[in-house]
Amino acid sequence: MVGQETPDGVAERPRGAVVRDALGVGVAVGLSGFAFGVTAAGAGVSVLQACVLSLLVFTGASQFALVGALAAGGNPFTAAAGAFFLGTRNAFYGLRLSQLLALPGPVRPLAAHWVIDETTAVALAQPGRRSARLGFTVTGLSLYVLWNLTTLLGALGAEALGDTAAWGLDAAGPAVFLALLAPMLKTATERAVAALAVVLGLGLLPVLPAGLPVLVAALAAPAVLWLKGRRS
Repeated sequence: MVGQETPDGVAERPRGAVVRDALGVGVAVGLSGFAFGVTAAGAGVSVLQACVLSLLVFTGASQFALVGALAAGGNPFTAAAGAFFLGTRNAFYGLRLSQLLALPGPVRPLAAHWVIDETTAVALAQPGRRSARLGFTVTGLSLYVLWNLTTLLGALGAEALGDTAAWGLDAAGPAVFLALLAPMLKTATERAVAALAVVLGLGLLPVLPAGLPVLVAALAAPAVLWLKGRRS
């Protein structure tokens, strides 16, 4: 089936193709909620608290950062600050998506809750506004429903097992986080930022209170970009 052409001459993708791709992303990433539920339980977060985080925060990297800092004994405010800084990237996504999607005013507050890495990637990959709206909606809906469901199941399962460290499940969160991050490191600059962040984060673990190393590691990006600018 050939996609329809918009008034400005842009050939839209067939709806079936957009839905298929969006569901693929939503299901694949949504299953990671299991790991978050397990990690949250291992950090001492209750099932209810884990579910509320997924319902209201709904940005995987920030959620993993928060419970990871808590698991390491970090101050809740420091842990929340690290999660907040990781989540600020979504604000920049929102600036781009607001122009691309051009959603009606009453819908925008609800759509803003779904502005994350995956919905942004699917929407920006579409050739026209209609396809972008469909991709954004299907990705956001499928991912939100599945992420929250698997968070609940993961937290309940970990609670039933008891000591998650004894089963090796305390490593599930970091492992999934790295698996999601690795494919995104496509350029030399991105790999340099990741490497410096690892060095800063791990190197400062013995000398800084829990939760602070991840905040310092966030300086890797501006440091690498500054160095790159000096060289050019």
